Amino acid sequence: MIDLKQIQADETWALRHKVMWPDKPLDFVILPNDADGLHYGLFENGQLVSVISLFIKGDHAQFRKFATDTAYQGKGYGSQLLEFLIDTAKGLDIKELTCDARVTAIRFYKKFGMRTDSEIFQKSGKDYVRMSLRI
Repeated sequence: MIDLKQIQADETWALRHKVMWPDKPLDFVILPNDADGLHYGLFENGQLVSVISLFIKGDHAQFRKFATDTAYQGKGYGSQLLEFLIDTAKGLDIKELTCDARVTAIRFYKKFGMRTDSEIFQKSGKDYVRMSLRI
């Protein structure tokens, strides 16, 4: 059974670490403003398998630290969670969503209508682009 729901920031940290930055200390995936964000998880049979965090400023929001357990990738769980986040943002009167996407994920985000808004830049040795979606 799939369950999508809001969770606490600290519930995201282990999965963020495992998927995104396993070679860094856990503190590397804890954001200074995590307490200000809205955090969501997708659970399969009670197991947290995908997480995403949303940070709102007025009618703009940025999602960050979107991670799906590698054992569950390719099953559509990340897509379900992102669709859930977009619907949630619409309900919060957000007009634009942005993210800093790894270059390897551009095609994934384009499936949701997101567009690339920047040149490639680096964070901690990884290539990223800024992407956005008007909603």
